[in-house]
Amino acid sequence: MTTEKFLKFMDEVRVYDLTQRLSIHTPPWPSYMPMGLQYFKRIAGAHMGQGANGQIMTTSNHVGTHMDGEIHFHASGRAIGQVPLPEWIGPGVIVNIADDVEDYGLYSPEMITSRVDVRQGDILIINTGYHRYAWDQKGSDEIRYFVKHPGPDPEFHKWALRMKLKWIGVDCGSADHPMNTIIRDWHPGLFEKAEAKLVKDYGKRWDEMFPQQTYYQVMHLKLFPKRLVHAENLGGEIDKLKNERCWIGCFPLRGIELESSMCRIVAMLPPK
Repeated sequence: MTTEKFLKFMDEVRVYDLTQRLSIHTPPWPSYMPMGLQYFKRIAGAHMGQGANGQIMTTSNHVGTHMDGEIHFHASGRAIGQVPLPEWIGPGVIVNIADDVEDYGLYSPEMITSRVDVRQGDILIINTGYHRYAWDQKGSDEIRYFVKHPGPDPEFHKWALRMKLKWIGVDCGSADHPMNTIIRDWHPGLFEKAEAKLVKDYGKRWDEMFPQQTYYQVMHLKLFPKRLVHAENLGGEIDKLKNERCWIGCFPLRGIELESSMCRIVAMLPPK
């Protein structure tokens, strides 16, 4: 393919933005610092002169769509800016399991592979449907978004490693089940409801199915040392891509000290 043909082809590629909108109203993961934004100068003049708008932003790295980096949970891992760009981009799948999951539910590898052709080395993005409870949606529900969203079953992290996935993305508060995080202790009443559902569906109590020594933040603690990280809080146009292969790119800041980073995530399909 010549350069001109390539440029023409790329100009007609369909691009989908899978990024949640970012605002001072975007809630961070529970207990993290929210984003703050203020002007330090204005076009008409304020504080330090005039001529341009200038802003200062203060935030944690876990607000809105963001990539959790290796050193977020693994001290000897790579910072976000140390990861080569090819590791953030490549072929992958966007799978929609929204019809099969509910509050406190579990998703399995079979639930993914029955819908779409997942290949070794893919990027995997999971649409649980819970982006519809994000802060900027008509059905916004912060508790449901962060505390009740579905999460992986006991085998999921093992399958992800066997598949050598490049990275994983989810459209909810965490790639871990919320009841396998500290949220379990912060919301004991909701944990009781989650456990009651587990007993009803699987006949096992939570610690029987998910021993804490193994499954506490398993998607972070067991996968990050293996260089399998994940992005959280995806949204945007994610519903426009249902169970299909595409080219996916994540573009975090190239911060050499960053443990995680807000990012823009896109998916691309060939021209119609």
